[in-house]
Amino acid sequence: MEDELRHRYATIDGVELHWAELGEPGGRTPLVLIHGLTDSHLTWRKIAPELARDRLLLMPDLPGCGLSGRPDASYGLEWQAQLLAQWLKELGSSVDVVGHSYGGGVAQMLLLARPARIRRLVLTSSGGLGRDVGFWLKFGTFPYFVEHYGQPFMAFGTKSALGNLMNRGAHSPSTDDDRDIEALSKMNAKPGTARAFSRTVRDVIDFGGQTRHFLQRAHEIDVFPPILVLWGEQDSLIPMKHGQDFVAALNGAVFQSFPGSGHYLHREHPAELVAALRVFLDAERATPVSLRASPVK
Repeated sequence: MEDELRHRYATIDGVELHWAELGEPGGRTPLVLIHGLTDSHLTWRKIAPELARDRLLLMPDLPGCGLSGRPDASYGLEWQAQLLAQWLKELGSSVDVVGHSYGGGVAQMLLLARPARIRRLVLTSSGGLGRDVGFWLKFGTFPYFVEHYGQPFMAFGTKSALGNLMNRGAHSPSTDDDRDIEALSKMNAKPGTARAFSRTVRDVIDFGGQTRHFLQRAHEIDVFPPILVLWGEQDSLIPMKHGQDFVAALNGAVFQSFPGSGHYLHREHPAELVAALRVFLDAERATPVSLRASPVK
């Protein structure tokens, strides 16, 4: 896939944002894939070629990640979402959005910022839907330890964390996975990555778990797009119950679980994930979502 990618850059509010493109503009709505913490556009390698057969695929690297810049900034969830919202505004069209893990939280904030821009939304093993989270993310909240002392260990931490998470499900990392993890580890060795990671984590997690919940602000949205929530049944980082409870609070949202899969559906069960995405994204009609329950307090 890497040889076919078109690498683009734009400076938004002083931040250099990188994204990779695959496919061509056509009759279908462009699809934006938003990765999780300390990840990059490389994470989508197994599903991107199939999804890009009949649409333009846009895979941004969040600030502090991949080939994007690593400024001395807040790295707050709203800050990340506003940068992507401005990026989408410059693109000038509505999009479908898939957000994985922390990228799901960014997608939720993006929906708050630009609801009219998002035609359909897919959340995969998403953050921002409940309190519980894996311990290794809580470690990143220790006061400034990772920010000031963690950079020399970011490459090793990337290899260890991703390898461990992928081995939790029925899937074991392949040679291609190992190659991608090695490439990502080199990206995360860039100066400023630990600072970005630490500030990102501290904004959304404390030692008790996640501190943001989308339903706290969902009432701010007048019209929701259709929403699909996907989860691996063996996810050890974010409990599947978060997604189930979220869908239960909405009218019209759809939930689908994947037996034998952990946190990385797009790596562990790419064919099944692509099939689920195509059914949802390519349907001529989909049910818009509305709030069923009172916002979480």
